[in-house]
Amino acid sequence: MPGQDHRLQLANGTQLDDSQVTWLPPFEVGTLIALGLNYADHVKELAKELTVTSKDEPLVFLKGPNSVVGHRGQTPRPPEASFMHYECELAVVIGRTARQVKAAQALSHVAGYTVCNDYAVRDYLENWYRPNLRVKNRDHATVLGPWLVSADEVPNPQDLQLRTLVNGQVTQQGHTGNMVHSVAELIEYLSGFMTLQAGDVILTGTPEGVVNVNAGDEVVTEIDGIGRLVNHLV
Repeated sequence: MPGQDHRLQLANGTQLDDSQVTWLPPFEVGTLIALGLNYADHVKELAKELTVTSKDEPLVFLKGPNSVVGHRGQTPRPPEASFMHYECELAVVIGRTARQVKAAQALSHVAGYTVCNDYAVRDYLENWYRPNLRVKNRDHATVLGPWLVSADEVPNPQDLQLRTLVNGQVTQQGHTGNMVHSVAELIEYLSGFMTLQAGDVILTGTPEGVVNVNAGDEVVTEIDGIGRLVNHLV
């Protein structure tokens, strides 16, 4: 269980600082389904690079299991990269099978929510296909955790503040109400052509405010009511 001073209490009553344990993702991760350009302000931020608009269908891509790392994990930064950035995202964890689900019933298929920091290496971005494998599907570049917060504790996933801090300085702030496609709409869209299973994760995109980060940086992504996710670049 989390403590206010970042301490953990184990089942036997032992208390440890959260830096004294090895963190895994807080659930068994299934298919990782990621969204690009799902915040209107981020679309505007990248407007000069884009060949798509916010009116297009959701930009969806899949990520492999080796991309995942837990809270307080380390993410390698390619030494040749000139621009690698974090992305603070609300991660939606499916709790039961969803197939051709309408938006009105979509949230009943959600087990809970956690925080994701989904790194991208912009050097490798090919504008005709956003994003390609080298941009997003890198080992340990999808950070998940620290907690899985039950869906019944999050009455409205479109009313959450999120932010990123790099070495203690706030560099990104946003609100899930600014998503182009809401959580419910994404579940309806995805389940219309693929079956979502328990443990599948939908990474819902990031707001504006992405900046370059370097080896040695501490990157903290936070979502109010969901958690504070710490990562270090190496």
